[in-house]
Amino acid sequence: MNTRKTLRTTAFAAAFLLAAAGAAPAVAGDNPRGGGPGMQQAGDAAAGKGNPGKANPGKGNPGKGNPGKGNPGKGHGKPDASEKLRQKVTVKNVVRHLDALQAAADANGGNRAAGTPGYEASGRYIEQQLRKAGYKPVRQPFSYEQFELESETLEQVSPTARTYTAGTDYSTMSYSGPGNVTAPVTAVDVNLTGDRASTSGCEAADFTGFTPGDIALMQRGICSFEIKVQNAAAAGASAAVVFNQGNTVPGEDRTGLLNGTVGTQLSAIPAVSATFALGEELAGTPGAVLHLDVASGVRVIESFNILADTRGGDPDRTVVVGAHLDSVTEGPGINDNGTGSAATLETAVQLAKTKPALQNRVRFAFWGGEEDGLVGSEYYVSQLDAAGIAGTLLNLNFDMVGSPNFGRFIYDGDGSAFGTKGPAGSDVIEAVFEDYFASQNLTSAPTAFSGRSDYAGFIANRIPAGGLFTGAEGLKTAEEAALFGGTAGAPYDACYHAECDDITNVNRTVLDQMSDAVAHAVVTFALTEEELRSGAQARQQSVPAESDYRGHQLLK
Repeated sequence: MNTRKTLRTTAFAAAFLLAAAGAAPAVAGDNPRGGGPGMQQAGDAAAGKGNPGKANPGKGNPGKGNPGKGNPGKGHGKPDASEKLRQKVTVKNVVRHLDALQAAADANGGNRAAGTPGYEASGRYIEQQLRKAGYKPVRQPFSYEQFELESETLEQVSPTARTYTAGTDYSTMSYSGPGNVTAPVTAVDVNLTGDRASTSGCEAADFTGFTPGDIALMQRGICSFEIKVQNAAAAGASAAVVFNQGNTVPGEDRTGLLNGTVGTQLSAIPAVSATFALGEELAGTPGAVLHLDVASGVRVIESFNILADTRGGDPDRTVVVGAHLDSVTEGPGINDNGTGSAATLETAVQLAKTKPALQNRVRFAFWGGEEDGLVGSEYYVSQLDAAGIAGTLLNLNFDMVGSPNFGRFIYDGDGSAFGTKGPAGSDVIEAVFEDYFASQNLTSAPTAFSGRSDYAGFIANRIPAGGLFTGAEGLKTAEEAALFGGTAGAPYDACYHAECDDITNVNRTVLDQMSDAVAHAVVTFALTEEELRSGAQARQQSVPAESDYRGHQLLK
């Protein structure tokens, strides 16, 4: 990731800095206009029809006022709304929520994955805390097909017998179809020289002369794995092996093992990913014959989002504050994403207690199914009609905010660091975070809108988005170590998606800092009367509608 950009406060962004609070309070809780249909009251299986957030979509041009131009975090005279809220959002309380999520995992098989008792226990805890604070949380149920891998084997039969290691040499792609195949390997339009630019398997013509029944060996490139595997199946391939591209892209692993997916439905043939080294070896081995055995399937998962609205604030200008509540099956998911959930929950609780006079409704969202491909958040957005989308002012996303070897990363809303900007207004969100960290004498750096978290569905519908992240499985650079401290060359979170992502896997110093930043951004945008997007400006973005990722899995 790039180092932190030069701080800037545009005239527009400056309008989001808070002045001293003192207006009449608004109490969090029931909103007769706020909940919307389509959300199930927690514990009430009979509810849950319609679309959330459709009431009163908003008319005219809201937000022409100026919320103030004070400097956040300075604390001169009477505390402003940001300072009041940040004083209440303590790391002690955030960790108390993490302890509860750890207990939910411990009592239910060691994880909090969607569709499991651990997720249900986590949801009940969130609902309990929200109710105590005066909210009326509702469940938004949804279902989806979750990929299940029972077993995988990849062996070279000839010319040399060799067994490859799952998780090191190869990995079955998510939603790979099942199959037990022994067949020759045929390389399909691979490029192992120069810049290794690849369109391998992207067009039907790539399979001209392909022998039906062979295993298609393809190289990562410009098109999705789904297209490659579909084209291979159409050409009569019995299976597909897609290896990493072997080129150089700054900040990306283009030689190691891919964590890829072939879509959201089982493919017609078994499909595995492989390292560049294995692909190069197979492509250069005349007469190579492989044995590939994949036992896979899907099961229907019933899960839910939890949504809670403030009582005050314009429902036609809703600030959606989201964090995914589910973990992977491998562990309790305390950093990923207990930390984001806990910081969001504590902000909601304390916002209800400090009672600022809200200009905009805040909807706190705890998403389910993120680890299976952003399912819950994308379902939520899919249930909004045009008025509901227009009435969503912005999305704030908090996914992993306590990584042990952390960076303080802000999503690159203006695109100046990574060349892909979010919808109009995303730049303002980024600036608010940058200016806040600067006011606290804390360094920060941009991170790309890669599609790896729950902002993706909002961006795809041109809703401004932004948020915070402290790093996952990636390696901290020397430049970042100089900026944030920590260990260069080591993962931000060595326990990412592992059993050891437990209560001990959290840096409490950065968790405290990021929780304060969460609180600051939430109250800043809850109080603003400014408009973030309008007219032609709202259509200006360069983040692609289809990114390279769906959640943590590569699409191409």
